Amino acid sequence: MFRYETLNRDEVKRFETPFNENFTEVHLEDTSVNPSGNPSWKPVHCVMPSMYQKYADRIRELTVYDDDVWIVTFPKAGTTWTQEMVWLIHHDLDYEKASAVNLTERSIFLELCTFCSNVDLPDTIAQVEHLPRPRHIKSHLPLALLPKQLWMVKPKIIYTARNPKDVTTSFMHHYKNMHGFKGPREDFLDGILADKLVYCPQIKHVTEFWAVAHLPNVLFLNFEDMKRNMPAVLRKVCDFFGKSYSPSQLAELNTHLTFDTMKQNNSANNQILVTGIQDAMGITNDFKFMRKGQVGGYKDELPAEFIDKMNNFIEEQLQGTTFKYKE
Repeated sequence: MFRYETLNRDEVKRFETPFNENFTEVHLEDTSVNPSGNPSWKPVHCVMPSMYQKYADRIRELTVYDDDVWIVTFPKAGTTWTQEMVWLIHHDLDYEKASAVNLTERSIFLELCTFCSNVDLPDTIAQVEHLPRPRHIKSHLPLALLPKQLWMVKPKIIYTARNPKDVTTSFMHHYKNMHGFKGPREDFLDGILADKLVYCPQIKHVTEFWAVAHLPNVLFLNFEDMKRNMPAVLRKVCDFFGKSYSPSQLAELNTHLTFDTMKQNNSANNQILVTGIQDAMGITNDFKFMRKGQVGGYKDELPAEFIDKMNNFIEEQLQGTTFKYKE
């Protein structure tokens, strides 16, 4: 079903961390299930730690239910924000339960357990299997590595895209403070441009989902729209779920989902995940999972030379597609 190509250690060792070891390209070879319907579709590979091989088939063969809700993004593209928004809209704005039960339990990170052999992580695939229905499931996996039943059972899938320069900025901080990366910034940025970091290729992660965005069970969102016009995004998500809320209810939800409110909400800001991983890896700092949540923040943090290279990289990767990132 899969073919694995271990990346050249001399090439990628400067990108690796104690949390992500022995980077491997995972290639799907079984194309009997074609999500796009395009006969020329070729699955895009994904870079993952070698430990992923132990779990790849379990994820690919996972049982999917029609009342599932899947949140899929490239890392740092607004995942947590989307999870909280979608869960509340789907659960009739049940703020009491959202406060009592952490988002990490309400919306399970499917492949978390696949990352590292020297950190004791729960079997998150089993957690998904035993999650009461309707299940909310989060994943950063690209289209080709997700369960094949997604495209036959057709549950609701929400995909959120974000400008890759802002993603890179946020991922850089995350990679240092959550994954234990100790190399220079230049090494991380080189890894982005080489598409050799975990979950890469980054741009094709988005364009593969853009190719299925027309499907009735797929909702494609943009982080920038959520930032600039959340009320319009809320209406779109409500329509997707067949939900109707009053203007005052939507205004309350909009307030609940503002970045400053989310950042202080310990039931939804993923600090519990930060603490657990940092404790396991012996990392000590005051890193916040929800850091700034800005549009265009990359301009203050990324070197001009890299931005130029990234712009060229994005333009090249988007050739042949109709997708355009928002600034």
